[in-house]
Amino acid sequence: MTAEGFLEGRRLQMARGVLLQCIMGGYPPARFYGSDDGDLALVPDPAQIHRLPWSKQPRALAICDADELSGESSSLSTRGQLKAVIARYAALGLAPVVATELEFFVFAPNSDPSQPFQPPVGLDGRREEGHSAFSVSSNNGLRPFFSEVYECMAALGLPRDTFMHEMGVSQFEINLLHGDPLLLADQTLLFKHLLKEVALKHGLTVVCMAKPLAHTPGSSMHIHQSVVEIGSGRNVFSDEAGQPTATFRHFIGGQQAGMADFTALFAPNVNSYQRLCHPFASPNNACWSHDNRAAGLRIPASSPVARRVENRLPGADANPYLAIAASLAAGLHGIENQLEPSEAIQGEFEVPDNLSLPCTLHAALERLKRSQLAKELFGKEFIEGYVASKTMELTSFFDEITPWERRVLAAQA
Repeated sequence: MTAEGFLEGRRLQMARGVLLQCIMGGYPPARFYGSDDGDLALVPDPAQIHRLPWSKQPRALAICDADELSGESSSLSTRGQLKAVIARYAALGLAPVVATELEFFVFAPNSDPSQPFQPPVGLDGRREEGHSAFSVSSNNGLRPFFSEVYECMAALGLPRDTFMHEMGVSQFEINLLHGDPLLLADQTLLFKHLLKEVALKHGLTVVCMAKPLAHTPGSSMHIHQSVVEIGSGRNVFSDEAGQPTATFRHFIGGQQAGMADFTALFAPNVNSYQRLCHPFASPNNACWSHDNRAAGLRIPASSPVARRVENRLPGADANPYLAIAASLAAGLHGIENQLEPSEAIQGEFEVPDNLSLPCTLHAALERLKRSQLAKELFGKEFIEGYVASKTMELTSFFDEITPWERRVLAAQA
């Protein structure tokens, strides 16, 4: 839209079905989004209008809500779903607080998708070999790129907590500061967009796939969650003596009750399960633990005021609005129904059958399709439309024969 049209308040409309467009570009049958495929209104959030600092031509980006023309939020909008979850907390006098940790890879351009990704050539003329986890100098070869990333983050008002090299080859992580869940989802979206745009300027490729390289840790989007009282700001996970509360236990119980049903919301792509099936501290389970990275739900070591639950299941490929909404909705379900969690696990452990999660996209979609809890929390239209769109993507994947199949199976008798 032109700046003039935007400033005049001209309404931007979009076909309802676009919210269910699959990643290849197609759409599920129209019955999943209304047979008329009427318009939605895109209503900009005044707090999320940003001049894009990396663009030579003056451009701005506005994050919008997708609303029905009658005024209510569209049930197909993931941002709208997150706002609805936050409102359900507010009705109880509570406010969730979240922080996201986003991991990503920086690669050289990859014009042939049949070839593996490679780390870029750094300022020293060499490609990284992968021995730089948590090094203070590990991003020096990419310093011009990261310098502009930091500058653009400041220009967009994206505060950053820590930035580090992760375990993978040319893999990095940012921790965004904790705050309002909608704000953190917006910031996570903006940061991923910023990364890709700035990388292109520097002749690089940023990849937020869950598992872009074999034999290498994947990329997560861990979600840290706590809940405070509106007004006092008191963390309801800790009592006056600094001990865990019943609300804390119930929140964990809700997380456990929802994780298997919601796995397809946290791990939305075929590639997501490559990360989960080759763990490298990416646990595919609904166990919980105090500071054990093998558990899907980890309670980080912290002071009572910072007591929180870390959901380690979502990958970097997850939709931040939907992943945060699903995680918080599960926790609220536990609080409202006073669900008790399993016993905490520590050290080496076997995952009980009732706490194991789907390990393929097909299994996760089948679980989501049958989930009454998902339909109660997000609405039948959203869940059925989401499953329909993701089933199209899964079918497209199965329409191709992989190099592994040709290499290994062709010689079999």
